[in-house]
Amino acid sequence: MKILKLKETQHGVTVGDTCVHIEPNVLEDSLFVVEDKPIGFYIKDIAKYSKKAAQLADIADVELRSKRVPKSVMKRSSGFLDNDKSKQVLQYSTILGSIPPKPHMRRPYPTRSSVHSVQTAKTFIKAMLLLAKESEKIIKELTPELYAEQKEIIAKNIAKEWRFSDLFTSSISNFNIAADFHRDNGNLKGCSNVIITKRSNSTGGCTTVPDYGATVDSRDNSMLYYPAWRNIHGVTPIVPTHDGGYRNSLVFYPLSNFPKE
Repeated sequence: MKILKLKETQHGVTVGDTCVHIEPNVLEDSLFVVEDKPIGFYIKDIAKYSKKAAQLADIADVELRSKRVPKSVMKRSSGFLDNDKSKQVLQYSTILGSIPPKPHMRRPYPTRSSVHSVQTAKTFIKAMLLLAKESEKIIKELTPELYAEQKEIIAKNIAKEWRFSDLFTSSISNFNIAADFHRDNGNLKGCSNVIITKRSNSTGGCTTVPDYGATVDSRDNSMLYYPAWRNIHGVTPIVPTHDGGYRNSLVFYPLSNFPKE
Protein backbone atom coordinates (compact mmCIF):
# COMPACT_ATOMS: atom_id res chain seq x y z
CA MET A 1 0.00 0.00 0.00
CA LYS A 2 1.28 3.44 -0.94
CA ILE A 3 1.92 5.90 1.89
CA LEU A 4 0.38 9.25 0.94
CA LYS A 5 1.62 12.10 3.10
CA LEU A 6 -1.09 14.74 3.06
CA LYS A 7 0.08 18.34 3.18
CA GLU A 8 -2.17 21.36 3.60
CA THR A 9 -2.64 23.53 0.55
CA GLN A 10 -4.18 26.95 0.00
CA HIS A 11 -7.70 27.06 -1.47
CA GLY A 12 -10.77 29.26 -1.47
CA VAL A 13 -13.40 26.58 -0.89
CA THR A 14 -15.95 27.18 1.88
CA VAL A 15 -18.84 25.19 3.31
CA GLY A 16 -21.83 25.33 0.97
CA ASP A 17 -19.84 25.80 -2.22
CA THR A 18 -20.92 23.62 -5.13
CA CYS A 19 -18.63 20.69 -5.81
CA VAL A 20 -17.88 20.58 -9.53
CA HIS A 21 -16.22 17.85 -11.56
CA ILE A 22 -12.64 17.17 -10.46
CA GLU A 23 -10.50 14.37 -11.84
CA PRO A 24 -9.35 12.01 -9.09
CA ASN A 25 -5.66 11.98 -8.22
CA VAL A 26 -5.78 9.24 -5.57
CA LEU A 27 -6.07 6.14 -7.73
CA GLU A 28 -4.10 3.43 -5.93
CA ASP A 29 -4.35 1.75 -2.54
CA SER A 30 -3.13 4.47 -0.17
CA LEU A 31 -2.55 5.02 3.53
CA PHE A 32 -3.26 8.66 4.42
CA VAL A 33 -0.69 10.16 6.78
CA VAL A 34 -0.67 13.63 8.37
CA GLU A 35 2.41 14.63 10.39
CA ASP A 36 3.54 10.99 10.50
CA LYS A 37 0.20 9.79 11.90
CA PRO A 38 -2.18 7.60 9.86
CA ILE A 39 -5.66 9.11 9.61
CA GLY A 40 -7.33 6.80 7.07
CA PHE A 41 -6.92 4.90 3.83
CA TYR A 42 -8.30 4.13 0.38
CA ILE A 43 -8.43 0.72 -1.29
CA LYS A 44 -9.60 0.33 -4.85
CA ASP A 45 -11.00 -3.20 -4.50
CA ILE A 46 -12.34 -4.57 -1.22
CA ALA A 47 -12.27 -8.09 -2.67
CA LYS A 48 -8.48 -8.00 -2.33
CA TYR A 49 -8.93 -7.91 1.45
CA SER A 50 -12.32 -9.57 1.88
CA LYS A 51 -14.22 -11.49 -0.78
CA LYS A 52 -17.12 -11.66 1.66
CA ALA A 53 -17.24 -7.86 1.82
CA ALA A 54 -17.42 -7.67 -1.98
CA GLN A 55 -20.25 -10.22 -2.04
CA LEU A 56 -22.17 -8.37 0.68
CA ALA A 57 -21.75 -5.05 -1.15
CA ASP A 58 -23.20 -6.66 -4.28
CA ILE A 59 -26.23 -7.92 -2.32
CA ALA A 60 -26.79 -4.55 -0.63
CA ASP A 61 -26.53 -2.75 -3.96
CA VAL A 62 -29.09 -5.01 -5.64
CA GLU A 63 -31.50 -4.81 -2.69
CA LEU A 64 -31.27 -1.03 -2.44
CA ARG A 65 -32.19 -0.67 -6.11
CA SER A 66 -35.19 -2.97 -5.69
CA LYS A 67 -38.70 -2.06 -4.56
CA ARG A 68 -38.15 -4.06 -1.37
CA VAL A 69 -36.27 -1.26 0.38
CA PRO A 70 -37.93 2.07 1.34
CA LYS A 71 -36.17 5.20 0.08
CA SER A 72 -36.29 8.94 0.53
CA VAL A 73 -36.08 10.88 -2.71
CA MET A 74 -33.21 13.33 -2.49
CA LYS A 75 -32.15 16.52 -4.22
CA ARG A 76 -29.02 17.18 -2.19
CA SER A 77 -26.98 18.05 -5.25
CA SER A 78 -27.83 18.33 -8.91
CA GLY A 79 -26.28 15.07 -10.05
CA PHE A 80 -25.75 16.51 -13.54
CA LEU A 81 -23.28 18.88 -15.11
CA ASP A 82 -23.81 22.37 -16.54
CA ASN A 83 -27.58 22.18 -15.95
CA ASP A 84 -27.82 19.62 -18.75
CA LYS A 85 -31.23 18.08 -17.99
CA SER A 86 -30.49 15.13 -20.26
CA LYS A 87 -27.88 14.01 -17.72
CA GLN A 88 -30.15 14.32 -14.70
CA VAL A 89 -30.27 11.20 -12.53
CA LEU A 90 -32.70 9.73 -10.04
CA GLN A 91 -31.47 10.31 -6.49
CA TYR A 92 -32.53 8.58 -3.29
CA SER A 93 -31.19 7.37 0.03
CA THR A 94 -31.94 4.91 2.82
CA ILE A 95 -30.83 5.29 6.43
CA LEU A 96 -30.23 2.36 8.78
CA GLY A 97 -29.22 2.22 12.42
CA SER A 98 -29.61 5.09 14.85
CA ILE A 99 -30.99 8.58 14.25
CA PRO A 100 -30.05 11.34 16.73
CA PRO A 101 -32.53 13.65 18.49
CA LYS A 102 -34.10 16.33 16.33
CA PRO A 103 -35.72 18.89 18.66
CA HIS A 104 -36.57 21.19 15.73
CA MET A 105 -38.78 18.37 14.44
CA ARG A 106 -40.40 17.91 17.88
CA ARG A 107 -38.46 14.71 18.53
CA PRO A 108 -36.01 15.47 21.37
CA TYR A 109 -34.93 11.84 21.69
CA PRO A 110 -32.91 9.37 19.58
CA THR A 111 -34.59 6.61 17.62
CA ARG A 112 -33.89 3.78 15.19
CA SER A 113 -34.53 3.98 11.47
CA SER A 114 -38.08 2.93 10.56
CA VAL A 115 -36.61 0.79 7.77
CA HIS A 116 -35.76 -1.84 10.42
CA SER A 117 -39.47 -2.58 10.78
CA VAL A 118 -39.99 -3.23 7.05
CA GLN A 119 -40.07 -6.98 6.45
CA THR A 120 -39.09 -6.79 2.78
CA ALA A 121 -35.94 -4.86 3.72
CA LYS A 122 -34.53 -7.59 5.99
CA THR A 123 -32.05 -8.92 3.40
CA PHE A 124 -30.74 -5.41 2.79
CA ILE A 125 -30.41 -4.69 6.52
CA LYS A 126 -28.58 -7.97 7.15
CA ALA A 127 -26.21 -7.41 4.22
CA MET A 128 -25.40 -3.87 5.40
CA LEU A 129 -24.77 -4.94 9.00
CA LEU A 130 -22.49 -7.76 7.89
CA LEU A 131 -20.75 -5.40 5.46
CA ALA A 132 -20.08 -3.00 8.35
CA LYS A 133 -18.50 -5.86 10.28
CA GLU A 134 -16.36 -6.88 7.30
CA SER A 135 -15.21 -3.30 6.79
CA GLU A 136 -14.16 -3.23 10.44
CA LYS A 137 -12.00 -6.30 9.86
CA ILE A 138 -10.31 -4.50 6.97
CA ILE A 139 -9.72 -1.42 9.16
CA LYS A 140 -8.24 -3.62 11.90
CA GLU A 141 -5.93 -5.31 9.38
CA LEU A 142 -4.67 -2.15 7.68
CA THR A 143 -4.71 0.40 10.54
CA PRO A 144 -4.96 -1.48 13.84
CA GLU A 145 -4.20 1.68 15.83
CA LEU A 146 -7.11 3.58 14.23
CA TYR A 147 -9.38 0.58 14.77
CA ALA A 148 -8.48 0.47 18.48
CA GLU A 149 -8.91 4.24 18.88
CA GLN A 150 -12.34 4.28 17.25
CA LYS A 151 -13.55 1.24 19.16
CA GLU A 152 -12.50 2.87 22.44
CA ILE A 153 -14.21 6.18 21.58
CA ILE A 154 -17.43 4.39 20.63
CA ALA A 155 -17.35 2.26 23.80
CA LYS A 156 -16.93 5.37 25.98
CA ASN A 157 -19.57 7.49 24.29
CA ILE A 158 -22.29 5.30 22.75
CA ALA A 159 -24.53 2.75 24.48
CA LYS A 160 -24.66 -0.63 22.72
CA GLU A 161 -28.30 -0.20 21.73
CA TRP A 162 -27.36 2.77 19.52
CA ARG A 163 -24.45 1.12 17.72
CA PHE A 164 -24.44 -0.26 14.18
CA SER A 165 -21.74 -2.95 14.51
CA ASP A 166 -18.78 -1.95 16.73
CA LEU A 167 -17.39 1.24 15.16
CA PHE A 168 -20.52 3.03 13.93
CA THR A 169 -23.98 4.20 14.96
CA SER A 170 -25.61 4.56 11.57
CA SER A 171 -25.56 3.86 7.85
CA ILE A 172 -26.81 5.66 4.78
CA SER A 173 -26.92 4.37 1.22
CA ASN A 174 -26.82 7.22 -1.28
CA PHE A 175 -27.93 6.47 -4.83
CA ASN A 176 -26.56 8.98 -7.38
CA ILE A 177 -26.13 11.66 -4.74
CA ALA A 178 -23.30 14.14 -5.02
CA ALA A 179 -22.63 16.63 -2.20
CA ASP A 180 -21.71 20.28 -1.91
CA PHE A 181 -18.72 21.07 0.28
CA HIS A 182 -19.42 20.37 3.94
CA ARG A 183 -17.97 19.01 7.17
CA ASP A 184 -19.65 16.20 9.15
CA ASN A 185 -19.88 18.13 12.42
CA GLY A 186 -22.31 15.66 13.99
CA ASN A 187 -19.74 12.85 13.92
CA LEU A 188 -17.79 11.66 16.93
CA LYS A 189 -14.43 13.43 16.87
CA GLY A 190 -11.55 11.02 16.49
CA CYS A 191 -13.65 8.54 14.50
CA SER A 192 -13.97 7.91 10.77
CA ASN A 193 -16.56 7.01 8.15
CA VAL A 194 -16.46 4.13 5.70
CA ILE A 195 -17.65 4.66 2.11
CA ILE A 196 -17.96 1.59 -0.10
CA THR A 197 -18.86 2.33 -3.72
CA LYS A 198 -20.96 0.32 -6.14
CA ARG A 199 -21.32 1.73 -9.62
CA SER A 200 -22.07 0.89 -13.23
CA ASN A 201 -21.74 2.93 -16.43
CA SER A 202 -21.14 6.28 -14.75
CA THR A 203 -18.42 8.77 -13.94
CA GLY A 204 -17.86 11.11 -11.00
CA GLY A 205 -18.95 10.63 -7.42
CA CYS A 206 -15.40 11.18 -6.14
CA THR A 207 -14.70 12.48 -2.64
CA THR A 208 -12.52 15.58 -2.77
CA VAL A 209 -10.70 17.23 0.16
CA PRO A 210 -9.43 20.68 -0.84
CA ASP A 211 -7.34 21.11 2.34
CA TYR A 212 -4.97 18.52 0.90
CA GLY A 213 -5.67 18.88 -2.81
CA ALA A 214 -6.78 15.24 -2.79
CA THR A 215 -9.62 13.76 -4.85
CA VAL A 216 -10.20 10.07 -4.22
CA ASP A 217 -11.30 7.76 -7.00
CA SER A 218 -14.74 6.23 -6.59
CA ARG A 219 -14.41 3.06 -8.62
CA ASP A 220 -16.67 0.05 -8.21
CA ASN A 221 -15.88 -1.97 -5.05
CA SER A 222 -13.60 0.72 -3.62
CA MET A 223 -13.50 1.62 0.09
CA LEU A 224 -12.59 4.93 1.69
CA TYR A 225 -11.96 5.19 5.44
CA TYR A 226 -11.68 8.84 6.44
CA PRO A 227 -12.48 11.22 9.36
CA ALA A 228 -15.31 13.21 7.77
CA TRP A 229 -15.40 15.70 10.68
CA ARG A 230 -11.79 16.73 10.10
CA ASN A 231 -11.94 18.61 6.78
CA ILE A 232 -14.29 20.30 4.37
CA HIS A 233 -15.04 17.82 1.60
CA GLY A 234 -17.46 17.31 -1.27
CA VAL A 235 -18.61 14.66 -3.72
CA THR A 236 -18.30 15.41 -7.42
CA PRO A 237 -21.36 15.11 -9.73
CA ILE A 238 -22.40 11.66 -10.97
CA VAL A 239 -22.95 11.40 -14.71
CA PRO A 240 -24.23 8.19 -16.39
CA THR A 241 -22.31 7.16 -19.49
CA HIS A 242 -25.11 4.79 -20.60
CA ASP A 243 -28.81 4.41 -19.83
CA GLY A 244 -29.28 3.05 -16.33
CA GLY A 245 -25.83 4.13 -15.21
CA TYR A 246 -25.52 4.90 -11.50
CA ARG A 247 -23.23 5.30 -8.49
CA ASN A 248 -24.28 4.01 -5.08
CA SER A 249 -22.32 4.73 -1.89
CA LEU A 250 -22.76 2.45 1.13
CA VAL A 251 -21.72 4.60 4.07
CA PHE A 252 -21.13 3.74 7.74
CA TYR A 253 -20.58 6.55 10.23
CA PRO A 254 -20.43 7.32 13.99
CA LEU A 255 -22.67 10.11 15.27
CA SER A 256 -22.14 11.75 18.65
CA ASN A 257 -25.54 12.68 20.01
CA PHE A 258 -26.63 9.42 21.66
CA PRO A 259 -26.87 8.26 25.30
CA LYS A 260 -23.78 6.75 26.90
CA GLU A 261 -23.73 3.45 28.76
